[in-house]
Amino acid sequence: MQPAAPRCQPATQQRLNAGKPPSNPAVVIDAKLHTTPTRVLPYVQRHHPSAAHAIAETRAWVDRAVIGLNLCPFAKAVQVKGQVRYVVCASAEPEELLSALIDELHALANCAPSETDTTLLIHPAALGDFLDFNDFLAVVDDTLDELGYSGILRVASFHPQFQFADTAPTDMGNATNRSPYPTLHLLREASIDRAVAAFPDPEAIFEANIQTLENLGTEGWAALQTQCRKDAQNS
Repeated sequence: MQPAAPRCQPATQQRLNAGKPPSNPAVVIDAKLHTTPTRVLPYVQRHHPSAAHAIAETRAWVDRAVIGLNLCPFAKAVQVKGQVRYVVCASAEPEELLSALIDELHALANCAPSETDTTLLIHPAALGDFLDFNDFLAVVDDTLDELGYSGILRVASFHPQFQFADTAPTDMGNATNRSPYPTLHLLREASIDRAVAAFPDPEAIFEANIQTLENLGTEGWAALQTQCRKDAQNS
């Protein structure tokens, strides 16, 4: 699953805050199922979801929003083929999330695309504040460089309060990158290149997404989110 090209990357803010409260050790469970932003309202954690629930709700979001609204024309193929790996890191600590990310980068780099083409690393308890999450992306980029994966793998970002630079928090365009839980999306650069080459005008994807979401409106988006939660409860 490859995201449509964003208008711009979210701006980098201050580094991660120190003195976070301690949390339980990271629990990583996987399932194969296939510019300066304004400070927005804090991410409200509705509950402490089990790994299975977080995966189920994220999968429902992929099915109903990413694929259902055609926000990413490349997502359906890997989902249908079972090439999407969903992973949950239950820790609230950024350091443990980084460790889980490193493990998943190695795993993706060392398996065949036919087995796993892309990975969604969901972390419901960590980096709930979007600006903290945004800062962490600089750490992610540095990690890709240090591991030698730059140009091989890429990490995209999704968050319940995602906000592009130069937009208002209520701008419906931000919903293109708003997921049920904070999520890091690991992709293969080769897969991105193939998908883009097969699409005549990749830049048009984002503009079409904006129109789709504006037509859906805030009430429609809220209804979709509610349905994703219901899907997860019933799975």
